[in-house]
Amino acid sequence: MAAPVREDQELDLKVESLAYGGNGVARLNGFVVFVRRGLPGDTVRARVTKVKRNHAEATAVEVLEPGAPRVEAPCEHYPECGGCRFQDLAYDAQIAAKAEQVEDALRRIGRLDDPPLEPIVPAESVFHYRNKLEYSFTQTPEGPALGFHRAGRWDEVLDIRRCWLTTDLGNAIREATRDWAQASGLEAYDQTEHTGFLRHLVVREGRNTGQTLVQLVTAPGKLDRESFVAALTRFPEVRSIHWSVNDRPAEVTNLPTTLLFGDEAIEEQLCGLRFRVRPNAFLQTNTAMAEKIYELAREYAQLTGQESVYDLYCGIGTIGLTMARDALTVWGVEVSEESVACALENADVNGIANAAFYAGEVGQVIEDLRDRAGDPDVVVVDPPRAGLSGKALRRIARLEARRIVYVSCNPTTLAGNVKELGEEWGYRLERARPLDMFPHTPHIETVALLSRV
Repeated sequence: MAAPVREDQELDLKVESLAYGGNGVARLNGFVVFVRRGLPGDTVRARVTKVKRNHAEATAVEVLEPGAPRVEAPCEHYPECGGCRFQDLAYDAQIAAKAEQVEDALRRIGRLDDPPLEPIVPAESVFHYRNKLEYSFTQTPEGPALGFHRAGRWDEVLDIRRCWLTTDLGNAIREATRDWAQASGLEAYDQTEHTGFLRHLVVREGRNTGQTLVQLVTAPGKLDRESFVAALTRFPEVRSIHWSVNDRPAEVTNLPTTLLFGDEAIEEQLCGLRFRVRPNAFLQTNTAMAEKIYELAREYAQLTGQESVYDLYCGIGTIGLTMARDALTVWGVEVSEESVACALENADVNGIANAAFYAGEVGQVIEDLRDRAGDPDVVVVDPPRAGLSGKALRRIARLEARRIVYVSCNPTTLAGNVKELGEEWGYRLERARPLDMFPHTPHIETVALLSRV
């Protein structure tokens, strides 16, 4: 049966809810249309951009009847900038929608009739909360500028003058880098033509320590290191400056670095512990809410001091090390060797002797870890957005740990993993609690506890 809409057709639609990913959900005689920039309660005129067999995608071009609880977006770049999706949606409505998305995923994908959900934890700060931002250079008539990709565009970067997700310091460092680039007569990299020199700027802030790390990414070429360092060291918070060279078309910042100034790493403090953070090490990008996640994970783990804990996808060891004080032993696994180096260093810095960390793919090394460490009582997983893959999930399930604490950044893959762990491996979802790490964006974190039945 053919879809009841066609591309470029304009429709008047009533938006019912927000789907995971941030698009509004509307229906045309039962046929689902996902509406970009459509908010729940709004009646919008939307232009169809894509038609598939089971649904269509559209973009709202006009709000005919506002129904969503709107507020004034403070950012001058909203909604052109792709960094935020919901600055004009009241925050209470944002977190209500996110809680509904987690419940919907657990019901629809996880096949749970009554998910054991606890109330969503709202963000401590709805603006200025990010401790890390990656900017792209773009060429303007005045020379290089820095910003984010325009919403929906991979090939167009919006020149940003003030970002509301970072701090005044973060904004000032970006502006100082722009001034240096323009004064140096350098050219921004063109992603289409593959010409130019300046590619990315990464700024990482230790929000509880006041220490900042800056990483410049360029194409191959000569960098005036002294002038770049001089432009940034006027900020006393900048303790570490790195340079990376990307000689490939792909836009990445996770690259080997050359230290230009200061220390190799900065420090951050979380849950009373000190953590060393290098350019490519993973750390949750909302410091205040990361502490809430780690505290909730500790609560769910129910440690008594006698348990062996596996911390899988451990990053720089943040979750495992915060649990070590309550556990017998902690064994961490992470694919990034740089993050593992940080984790080992972090254990030493904090005087924690009952934690060890290993580099490798979780699905490949977990059996060797079991031979070395013995059976775990508790397994903590903090996988990437794709969730646990087939091999990793099966091998984690075969460990037969009493409890699995699952820290998720994607409710749909969490729900799929919960379903498989329940139906095939005898685990039951006992508790789950969403947390809003990223206000004004579609992203949702959830901490879940699964117990072996």
